[in-house]
This record gives sequence, C-alpha cells and structure tokens, in this order.
Amino acid sequence: MEQHQNKGNLEKAGATPFVQTYFHGTKADLQVGEYIVVGNNSNFGQRRNAKYIFLSATLDAAIWGAELAIGPGRERIYLVEPTGPIEDDPDLTDRKFPGNPTQSYRSTKPFRVVGEVTVWQGHTPEQVKVMKDALEKLREQGISSLNDE
Repeated sequence: MEQHQNKGNLEKAGATPFVQTYFHGTKADLQVGEYIVVGNNSNFGQRRNAKYIFLSATLDAAIWGAELAIGPGRERIYLVEPTGPIEDDPDLTDRKFPGNPTQSYRSTKPFRVVGEVTVWQGHTPEQVKVMKDALEKLREQGISSLNDE
C-alpha cells in the first residue's frame, strides 16, 4: 500500500513515466522542445529534400550521423522522442546489417528534442575519411539510398 501511495504522490507532483528516447546525430543547432521534421536536404543519397528523418537507439550510429552530416556548425547528438511510428532504416538493415544491429530507424513524423549528449567520443579522422570515401564512391556509381525512393 505504501508504494502505491508514493506513486500517486509522484504523479500528482508532475512526475511522468519514462518515455523511450533515441539519438539523432546532426550539425543543426537545436533547443530542447524543438522538433526535427522531414523536408530538409538529406546528408546521404541524392541529397534532396528528405522524405524521412532518422534516429538510433545506439550512440555509435548517432555519432556517425553527426560526423557525416553536411553543412556548417559543430557535430551534435540530440536525445529525441518520436511523435509517431518509426520503422527500420532499410539502408542499414536490408543492405548492410540484416537484423538491424545498429538499431537505426526512420520516420515521416517529427522527433521532439528532449536533450543533448554533450560529451561523446567520435571516430578517428581516418575512419571518417574511409566512410565518406565509400559513400562518395556509391554516389558516383549511381547507387542511391533506399530512402530516396
């Protein structure tokens, strides 16, 4: 009985249940409470207006997102909550990592920024160069992102 009373008191005090959060890597300068939405230029594939936005349950995948992001500004990793359904990112599940071990997802619905990871260790400059070169080679070969389709 005591536990139930404490739970009720917490809810009355404004406490809310924990909601699953994910990571989003970018160079965009965002504030808590802002939304990440579709329609911005993609960092990958044909780099046209993105139909999807991306998030990951792993910090490493978000670090790659931040490191590979195009544009000015510093690399950032945000904690985000999806506002609608999410699905596996087919570029990272079907083509490279069957079973989605990177826990990478996409959505057409906004993500709400709920925080920022301010301390994280990026990949080495050599690793980033290898990844960027591989992405450029795919682009030159006309191999597009499934997210462009």
